[in-house]
Amino acid sequence: MAEELKRINKYLSEVGYCSRREADKLIEAGRVTINGMVPEMGTKITANDVVAVDGKNIKNTKETFVYLAFNKPIGIVCTTDTSVEKDNIIDFINYPKRIFPIGRLDKPSEGLILLTDDGDIVNKILRASNNHEKEYIVTVDKPISQTFVERMAGGIYLEDLKQTTKKCQVEKLSTYAFKIILTQGLNRQIRRMCDYLNYEVQTLKRVRIMNIKLDIPVGEYRELTQEEFKELNTLISKSSKEHKPIKRQKK
Repeated sequence: MAEELKRINKYLSEVGYCSRREADKLIEAGRVTINGMVPEMGTKITANDVVAVDGKNIKNTKETFVYLAFNKPIGIVCTTDTSVEKDNIIDFINYPKRIFPIGRLDKPSEGLILLTDDGDIVNKILRASNNHEKEYIVTVDKPISQTFVERMAGGIYLEDLKQTTKKCQVEKLSTYAFKIILTQGLNRQIRRMCDYLNYEVQTLKRVRIMNIKLDIPVGEYRELTQEEFKELNTLISKSSKEHKPIKRQKK
């Protein structure tokens, strides 16, 4: 039987060291070695190869993965680079195992974010082509009109991103607050959409990711329940881990 080969970024993801994207960055920076040699991007390894990051051997000693729901406070940055950002999510949580966030919430935003050491699940949840819902409650600086609701829901062309947002669900909750459910996660998407319509976001809170709902105080985390994880696995069972290019729409 032929020996199984595995891409180095997938290996680092599966053992819970980091996501595939972060692994690619480490490889590109020359911080990863295989049997003492710096590999090229896409290099495959066998079970007998010795993988190291910054000179420290990485072994698959994992028994179970960690899946956390965290209520991110305003001011905390969703990065694993603890040496650059002092207000980072990793130091704030101070979890005893190496974990990383699934996706991002920008610094001025708060609410639900998932963290894990299971790199294989990340892309399944994040890929816009998989159409997984994320729900937000947003307040803005002036009264919300029906035109605003319809324009937000129908898609906004974001000039700086050269992309039109996907159609989404928008519901007015009060004079200044609305709920929005997205299936994509462009950079600062909601803030950019509101800005296009001459509204300024005052507060932005994510209250749901797929079947996981925000139910913990700001700054606290909890493990996903067995029921939540079982349903999550069902929802992502047919999701692709690979990137599917999405045709960019123009005005």
